[in-house]
Amino acid sequence: MTRELIIGGQLINDASEAYVVAEIGNNHGGSLDTCKAMILAAHDCGASAVKLQKRDLVTLYTEEELAAPYNSEHAFGPTYGAHRAALEFDPDQYRELQRYAGGIGIALFATAFDRPSLAVLTDLGMPAIKIGSGQATDLPLIQMAVRTGIPVVVSTGGLTLSGVMDVVQHLSADGVPQGAILQCTSTYPCEAEDLQLRVIETLRWNFPRIVVGISDHYPKPNLAVAAYALGARIIEKHFTLNRAWKGTDHAFSLEPDGLRTLVNHLRETRLALGDGVKRALDREGPALRKMGRRLYGLTPPL
Repeated sequence: MTRELIIGGQLINDASEAYVVAEIGNNHGGSLDTCKAMILAAHDCGASAVKLQKRDLVTLYTEEELAAPYNSEHAFGPTYGAHRAALEFDPDQYRELQRYAGGIGIALFATAFDRPSLAVLTDLGMPAIKIGSGQATDLPLIQMAVRTGIPVVVSTGGLTLSGVMDVVQHLSADGVPQGAILQCTSTYPCEAEDLQLRVIETLRWNFPRIVVGISDHYPKPNLAVAAYALGARIIEKHFTLNRAWKGTDHAFSLEPDGLRTLVNHLRETRLALGDGVKRALDREGPALRKMGRRLYGLTPPL
């Protein structure tokens, strides 16, 4: 059975390089210029895509929640509603960012947190739709996303295997998977011992027709390489230009040096894994001839 997905013309399967998604999220701070700088940096680091987040505030929050004072050091407004609104791009701003990303050659898509946001992203013609762990139990939302015909990538933080099975069933159209599932631990940041990387093998074994990846909240790049070796082919990592900036996600995001290191190590890992066939390689010849033992001057037995 073939396990594959195409996002923005790029094929993702067991033989492919990792599809690296630089999760900008809200790290742009509501600034288009900052977001463009992050898109360019992610492209220059070798990322396959950048990802944003789309919310419809009236759908997600009550009037009381939106009006509540927000006194966090990371606040972008005096109330929670003002804070969230300051971080939200409208459709015209998304189009501007799409044009910019397309002009430099990197895919851009976003997480849909609700139905109105899904409608906006669909109208924008995103190359993929992300469903976060918080919405992974909203099976009607996943089904609506699949019906758009756009590939759907779902994070599975907090789910059991039974819950992932429900997700996979709703990701399928006429029995054919229309997306991917990501192993995820919904802690920010995530400790190494909570990544549960072997779940990647469990998901691949139980769902042999669907691409598996990881949404990795570990603040370093190295363990995503292990995820690729275990079969993850989509690697999503939070991305920032400066970990010291205001905002809740910067502290566990990769800066450009970290993202570049990750991309390079993932490419090397794909080459190093090989094809699984044990055989003598031509390049081993000189060393084997030098190190090999030989017997001279013996009379062969009769």
